[in-house]
Amino acid sequence: MSAQLKAGPAVGAGTGRALRVRASAAVVVAVLGAVLLVPLLFPLDEQAVDMANKLQAPSLAHPFGTDDVGRDVLLRCVYGMRVSLLVGVVAALTATVIGTAVGAAAGAAGGRADRMVMRLVDVFSSVPHLLLGIFIVAMFRPGVWPVVASVGLTHWLSTARIVRAEVLSLRSRDFIDAAVSGGASRWRVAVRHLLPGVLPRAGLAAVLMVPHAIWHESALSFLGLGLPTHRASLGNMIQSARGTLLAGDWWPTLFPGLFLIVPTLAIASLAGVWRERINPRRRSELML
Repeated sequence: MSAQLKAGPAVGAGTGRALRVRASAAVVVAVLGAVLLVPLLFPLDEQAVDMANKLQAPSLAHPFGTDDVGRDVLLRCVYGMRVSLLVGVVAALTATVIGTAVGAAAGAAGGRADRMVMRLVDVFSSVPHLLLGIFIVAMFRPGVWPVVASVGLTHWLSTARIVRAEVLSLRSRDFIDAAVSGGASRWRVAVRHLLPGVLPRAGLAAVLMVPHAIWHESALSFLGLGLPTHRASLGNMIQSARGTLLAGDWWPTLFPGLFLIVPTLAIASLAGVWRERINPRRRSELML
C-alpha cells in the first residue's frame, strides 16, 4: 500500500511535467515559426499610419486589434518578438562566451589569480544590471546592437561563477590528476578535459539567460533607451499603449504583454527540464 501511495504522486507529477514540457515546446515552436515565416508573407511598413482604422477592437480582420495609429497589433507583436529573440539569443551567447572564458580561466588558474578575478566579478555584481545597461546604451544611438552589447556585457557574471565552480569541481577528479601525472600541460588539460566538462552548464546558463535578456531589452525600450520608437518592439508597444489603456482600450497593451510573458516562461520551463537532466541529485529528488 505504501509503495502504491508513493507511486501515485510520482506518476501524477511526471505526467504534469510531461504536459508542461509539451506545452512549452509547442509555444516555442509556434513563436519560432511565426517570427521566421510571417515577415516573409506579410512585410511590415514601420512608418505606415492608418488613422481611419485606429484602435479597432479585435476582430477577424485584425485578431489582436489595431493601435492608436491604425497598425495591426498582431503583426507588430510578431515583429517585436522577432527583435526580442534576436537580442535575447545573441546577447545570451555573448554573455555565455565571456562568462565561460572568465570562469574557466579563474578556476583553472586558482590561487591569487582566481581570487582577484572573482573579486572583480563581485565588484561588477554590486552594480544593478539595468543601471549599467542604461549607461552602456546611452553612449550609442538607439538600435538593436547597442542593446545586445548592453545585455551581453552585464549578464556574464552568473555564468562566470557557475563555470568557475564546475572547473574547481572537475579539478579534484581522478582523471584530471591522471592527466597531469601523465605529463599533460595545463593548456591541454583545460581544453581536453575541463572545457568539455563545463559546456553543459554553460549551455544551460545561456538558455536561462535568453528570457532575462528579452525582458532586459523590453525594459530598455519601454524606458525609451532601446530601439527607436517607430520600430516594432514589445517594450515600445507597451510604452506607447499606456494612454490607450487608461482610456479603456486594453488590447494594445494586453497582447504585447502576453507575447513577452508566455514565450519567456516556455523557454524557462524547457531550461528547467534541461537542468534536471544534467543534475542527477535534483532528478533523484523529483523521483522520490
